[in-house]
Amino acid sequence: MKQQSKKMVNSFKYAFCGIAQSFKTERNMKIHILIMILVIIAGFVYKISPMEWIICIILFAFVISAELMNTAIETVVDMITKQKREDARIAKDVAAGAVLVTAIAAGIVGILIFLPKIF
Repeated sequence: MKQQSKKMVNSFKYAFCGIAQSFKTERNMKIHILIMILVIIAGFVYKISPMEWIICIILFAFVISAELMNTAIETVVDMITKQKREDARIAKDVAAGAVLVTAIAAGIVGILIFLPKIF
């Protein structure tokens, strides 16, 4: 029983270390976190509804998760090859594209939530 608890605690520790590492090394992660903080502040200022909070929280999770996956994919590709390879470039570009699509969708939803409140 103790061994299982220790494994679970370690898995959370490793996950938080991964998030911290991404924040320390990835410029775009810092940008996503900054935008998330600004949206949270705006949410309090404009008194968004509980449903709008839920939507924002889900989108925060999607964007941050996409950025974490992108970082993992780029790290693995760099680990496998340091050479300029077309398949490595494609893998990295597709992962970055996934983050971009997620961030654009979150931005559009953010505009739909906040624009009517601002004007």
